[in-house]
Amino acid sequence: MCGIVGFTNNIDNSNDVLEKMMDRIRHRGPDAEGKYIDEDIALGHRRLSIIDVSSSGDQPIFNEDSSLVIVFNGEIYNYKDIRQELVDAGHTFRTNTDTEVLIHGYEEFGEKLLNKLRGMFSFVIWDKNKKELFGARDFFGIKPMYYANMNGVFMFGSEIKSFLEHPKFTKELNTAALENYLTFQFSPTYETFFKNVYKLPPAHYFKLKDGHFEAKRYWDVHFNADEKPTLDEWVNRISDTFHNSVEAHKIADVEVGSFLSSGVDSSYVAAIADVDKTFTVGFGTDEKYNEIGWAKNFSKAIGKENTSKVITPEEYWDNLSMIQYHMDEPLADPSAIALYFVCNIASEKLKVVLSGEGADEIFGGYNVYSDPNGTVYDKLPRAVKRGIGAIASKLPAKRGVNFFVRKGKDVEERFIGNAYMFRPEERKALLKITTDAPDPTVITKPFYANVKGKDDVTKMQYLDLHMWMAGDILLKADKMSMANSLELRVPFLDKEVMALAEKIPAKYRVTHDKGTDETKYITKYAMRLAAKKDTPEQTAKTAAKKKLGFPVPIRVWLKEDKYYELVKSYFESDSSKEFFNTAPLLKLLDDHREGKADNSRKIWTVFIFLIWYKVYFENNGKY
Repeated sequence: MCGIVGFTNNIDNSNDVLEKMMDRIRHRGPDAEGKYIDEDIALGHRRLSIIDVSSSGDQPIFNEDSSLVIVFNGEIYNYKDIRQELVDAGHTFRTNTDTEVLIHGYEEFGEKLLNKLRGMFSFVIWDKNKKELFGARDFFGIKPMYYANMNGVFMFGSEIKSFLEHPKFTKELNTAALENYLTFQFSPTYETFFKNVYKLPPAHYFKLKDGHFEAKRYWDVHFNADEKPTLDEWVNRISDTFHNSVEAHKIADVEVGSFLSSGVDSSYVAAIADVDKTFTVGFGTDEKYNEIGWAKNFSKAIGKENTSKVITPEEYWDNLSMIQYHMDEPLADPSAIALYFVCNIASEKLKVVLSGEGADEIFGGYNVYSDPNGTVYDKLPRAVKRGIGAIASKLPAKRGVNFFVRKGKDVEERFIGNAYMFRPEERKALLKITTDAPDPTVITKPFYANVKGKDDVTKMQYLDLHMWMAGDILLKADKMSMANSLELRVPFLDKEVMALAEKIPAKYRVTHDKGTDETKYITKYAMRLAAKKDTPEQTAKTAAKKKLGFPVPIRVWLKEDKYYELVKSYFESDSSKEFFNTAPLLKLLDDHREGKADNSRKIWTVFIFLIWYKVYFENNGKY
């Protein structure tokens, strides 16, 4: 795992600038650094040594005649198979790295190489003869790639903060991203919070030649249910495929560990990976916020060592600025901070961990996926539900009323992902500024168009795979692990696992709990059965346990004087007044404290933006 930076070279002090850009991402690769600079390009690399840990694996790496040069972030799990194919084709290798497989693979296959790969990656190759830059990002967006084309310079990197060191970079807030963020809790488009800085979308590659930039998609998810296999057959297929993925994700020349919560995803990974060490964090002693006891018992059941940490409120709040610095863009997911701490305790003992991200999106695990057809009410004609919903929408918002409003809308109208913070009318009332941010449904519409005619569960999964997972789940996974110089691997997010999951019928993803009644649903049904089949009895308990996510007690903390006053000071700051109307912000805070409403997530969304803004625009990228 590493970090990459680079830019088209038209400045006199390119070596010094590149060095400063690389220093900004030193945490991604503290083991070594490397540079390549010529009259056209400057490429930089920071290395965290995992495979071929000798210096022969240092980057940049060249092909035989040095006409191609690469910088790479990630891991290719099937690189040995591809290497043999390339050796048979006549290529000569100098190292045992997956990086060199990429450069020879590109030389042999061009962009068609991408569909041969199994892994997580973000890399750039410079072709000296063609004067062409080629870059690519992995299938799911596990590894990041940012780019900007401004003031005559094209720059790219693993983290936006490296761009701050380039003299041609213009730092300006993208206010449309702010308005979108208030609804989604992350930046949901391929724009970023920095104007004219973009994310290369997952499963895309780009080419840059003679100043012309072009990006193309090379892979996508295609749900196409196969109704022929029985449930038992699906369970066995999941078991076989996931075992294979975990074994592939364990390839390393260093020790590999695993994160562990009380959920089935991480328990499944930890149990079949047969690693020696697991890692868990929690808050206080309340089981709603602390899964340490459960994790320790499970680790004992599978004969592994568990390292845990109870995060104090002071630790959590004192590190918010540092964490938003590492995040690059504001992310209002409270679990990101908890993830930072579990990465931190793991990094003290090893360099690589496995984690359970992606299982919910792939196998249908979120509780919200049970919402379609989850009640008798859903069986009413669509026109009746829409009529009742229209009437309910004119009433004051509360729990019962919201049910009818939600049920009166098609999934394309009501579901934008796992988080829906401020509705368009709410964010307009909150913002003092005017932006050109689109309605949330405009952002989600292209994704829904790709699954037109599919069932609602499939539509929701497809949307989450393309937005929520890349914009929230994988963003925090990459940034929080790399902040601790730790490589995080996600065996559920494997091309072969996805190819299997695409074919599983919706009834085996989300199904009725036949043991109770038809209004109760079981999510990730087939995958849970595979976990029960494959792992000790203790896993059977986790397979039946309600999904918690990464619970954080912010709703409790925001009622305490210390943290109430801290958030209030941010809401009343000059920076806040530049963007927001103060009165509605304070009302959200006071109503929450007085117990009139649970506004914790809305408060957190605004608060985190203000912390991030202070780091990057008031403190010039310092925390």
